[in-house]
Amino acid sequence: MSRCATNKEAWQLLFEKYNILEEINNNGYFKITAKQINEYREARLMTKFDNSANLPELFKDNKLAILPITSNSYMIAKFQTYQEFEKTEDEEIIKINFPEYIQSLDYNNITSEALAINCAYITQILENFLDEEALVPTINGKMGSGNFEFKINKNEGKNEYVNVTVQNSRIEIDGGFEGVNSLALIEAKNVISDDFMVRQLYYPYRLWKSKINKPVRPIYMVYSNGIFNVYEYKFENDEDYSSIKLVKSKKYSIEDTDIEIADIENIFNNIKSYTKEPRIAFPQADSFERVINLCELLSEEPKSKNEITENYAFDERQTNYYTDAGRYLGLISKERKDRNIIFDLTDTGRKILKLRYKQRQLEYVKLILKHKVFYDYLKLYFERAEKPSIIDTVDIMKNCNLYNIKSESTYKRRSSTIRGWIEWIIELTRI
Repeated sequence: MSRCATNKEAWQLLFEKYNILEEINNNGYFKITAKQINEYREARLMTKFDNSANLPELFKDNKLAILPITSNSYMIAKFQTYQEFEKTEDEEIIKINFPEYIQSLDYNNITSEALAINCAYITQILENFLDEEALVPTINGKMGSGNFEFKINKNEGKNEYVNVTVQNSRIEIDGGFEGVNSLALIEAKNVISDDFMVRQLYYPYRLWKSKINKPVRPIYMVYSNGIFNVYEYKFENDEDYSSIKLVKSKKYSIEDTDIEIADIENIFNNIKSYTKEPRIAFPQADSFERVINLCELLSEEPKSKNEITENYAFDERQTNYYTDAGRYLGLISKERKDRNIIFDLTDTGRKILKLRYKQRQLEYVKLILKHKVFYDYLKLYFERAEKPSIIDTVDIMKNCNLYNIKSESTYKRRSSTIRGWIEWIIELTRI
């Protein structure tokens, strides 16, 4: 049997072979083994959906998700397995110091979740966030989940549940830190996303809640662009997967994050010539933070289009949009190798990522404003002291010779990128 190159292709074949949709409609769920999944593609790759954006179209279209229930089997059903992050843009960034004696960890080059956790520990970010005494690392790595049962909301907006039984599924804990009063279990990511898989907090929580008699605190940490975003959650009912609630969140940085409006004005006033518009589709990528995050991910190694789509918080369309955005600014390169499209950082992209936080952001600002369409938008923003309208933005775009934009509807859709990126620039001065 031929192996599939993508999750999308493999799940399509599995759904057809085992009549999965029909079984779910009749029974409410479908149980599938790793052996069955492996017929078309490795189960480890086929079931790793850390964010809802990673789900194949078949799952999205039918409001399905998948959860492990043993060490080698899974349940597919209509249930709500993801939790959206609550917005915290206005939250103050807490400045922390890096110990001078540490030489083996470079906080300017944090390229993995493990390094982010180590950095958060030695700088006492975790101690500050948890308000714990004598905090020490105790557990991490892969282990069995133990046996437990729970209910989970159906993915249909109704107060209906699916009952799930877990029997020693495999879990992985990125970091466990115990203090005098509690045990914190940390799930760490270096990918920015809109939501996360609750299972990554819930299964470890259920395991260790049954093992110790002090509180267990589920912690989710996202590191990107020099900022540690730390979230604490709780489960109001231990036997209800869907009872997750945010307790608190904080942002931390080791570096100076103070950027003044004068810094932006200085760049603006010193731009004397514009970058020639590249023959690349004008970006449709509203979040500049995610453009930066994609560059950080590519700094580890070049990645194919499929790898970006399947492993990070992008669907296939977003992969195109955000890689094009990086190429538009000269941060990302694209080439075809052995039938695969491969993306990598350019020399410019690598140089910028090596800069300290403040200078790094200002270099991104400079790259953006070197494009006349963004410069003219910011100029109008400054003159009016408010965001230009979509109509004004489209007028600016039409005067800037953008590549391959022909319809009025496309102008309007792509205008959101200009508004989003300039708002990112302005927000730098409010952190």
